[in-house]
Amino acid sequence: MPEPVTSVTFPPAFLWGAATSAYQIEGAVREDGRTPSIWDTFSHTPGRTAGGETGDIAVDHYHRYRDDVALMAELGLTAYRFSVSWSRVQPTGRGPAVQRGLDFYRRLVDELLAHGIKPALTLYHWDLPQELEDAGGWPQRDTAFRFAEYARLVGEALGDRVEQWITLNEPWCSAFLGYGSGVHAPGRTDPAASLRAAHHLNLAHGLAASALRSVMPARNEIAISLNSSVVRPLSEDSADLAAARRIDDLANGIFHGPMLHGAYPASLLEATSSVTDWSYVQDGDTRTINAPLDALGLNYYTPALVSAAPGGVGGPRADGHGASEHSPWPGADDVRFHQTPGERTEMGWTIDPTGLYDLITRYTREAPELPLYVTENGAAYDDKPDPDGRVHDPERIAYLHGHLSEVRRAIADGADVRGYYLWSLMDNFEWAYGYGKRFGAVYVDYATLRRTPKSSARWYGEAARTGVLPGVEPRV
Repeated sequence: MPEPVTSVTFPPAFLWGAATSAYQIEGAVREDGRTPSIWDTFSHTPGRTAGGETGDIAVDHYHRYRDDVALMAELGLTAYRFSVSWSRVQPTGRGPAVQRGLDFYRRLVDELLAHGIKPALTLYHWDLPQELEDAGGWPQRDTAFRFAEYARLVGEALGDRVEQWITLNEPWCSAFLGYGSGVHAPGRTDPAASLRAAHHLNLAHGLAASALRSVMPARNEIAISLNSSVVRPLSEDSADLAAARRIDDLANGIFHGPMLHGAYPASLLEATSSVTDWSYVQDGDTRTINAPLDALGLNYYTPALVSAAPGGVGGPRADGHGASEHSPWPGADDVRFHQTPGERTEMGWTIDPTGLYDLITRYTREAPELPLYVTENGAAYDDKPDPDGRVHDPERIAYLHGHLSEVRRAIADGADVRGYYLWSLMDNFEWAYGYGKRFGAVYVDYATLRRTPKSSARWYGEAARTGVLPGVEPRV
């Protein structure tokens, strides 16, 4: 594919951000009252992560946050999306907040504001306090109410300084990778439990949104970040179209149905009836989940390509969500996933910027009143310093140019997209993959923890400062 040559410009108020999550970068897992989360337990369980690697130190952001914020400012970022560690703020998932834990986030927010960087706070990025998992975790209804209590504590502490709030990051991963395929913490493999978890995550979002509104200024913006899939059928055959619809319901409708429209899709309930009777959905739950949103966050990496399985028996599951004998798609064992054609990242994910355009325009149609943010988008490559210590990553620059061009095309076509958060600010602990997959615009030497901006970081910083995408170098 030829590289784009025309300049692409963005609206002046567009936010140029980067994103991280607490367990992936903070380290300091035993400091200032923090107790284990499910990811501490999971990563310390033999065989769960690549090389047995953990987030115990990660990239030591807990102690180096001032330098990291200064680096963001040097690069020209205007926004930073981070997550709060629930077990750092409320170690058992119950009771009063630990002020030492909140103080870290107060300092971080103050540092961001002092550098003119807008903080975007995510309350939950997969790190449930272990004590709540021991009590049943997300398949247990009470966890949703504990999350609302935690949200209130953080809202009371930071609502005066943080205007952009995200309740949950990618609840699909929490529910279906955590409780279905088991490739994410807590590593359970129970299809019915994964659907219960999805409902209780939805309920947690609605309860938390109401709790935040009760303690924060009205100007603050409440959103959620969904890793909504762009699901494409292998063919226009009716069986393939039906397969795509089932996966779309499990990936997307299960969340945006109740959140945006106040009900679960009837086709979802029917397709999963052999797995669960949905009796845990109580009267009033969908009204709670349908709490008004101020914005919607969309995370996008690659599209999904599916078909009906010949003879109703699925083959190897090439869905990009890790290897497991257990599927994260309850009730869809007869759907086959296919590798989409094209260039791939180190994750094996096909690079297809048009999927981001399709995702944005879909939600522009589904919820035309909601502003949108791309809250995650990025790529992992096998980045290495050259002999002079510089890290040149033209593949990531091309990736960013392609996807940001599609964001701008969507804006030109009427989408209200107000910002983009690159995943990720810096290399970090990539969950079950350990430290082997580098998504960062900033290179981290894991032996010394030294940060080195890659060429993509400079490229992105220029775009942030000018509102114009710089050119793309030819790749050999």
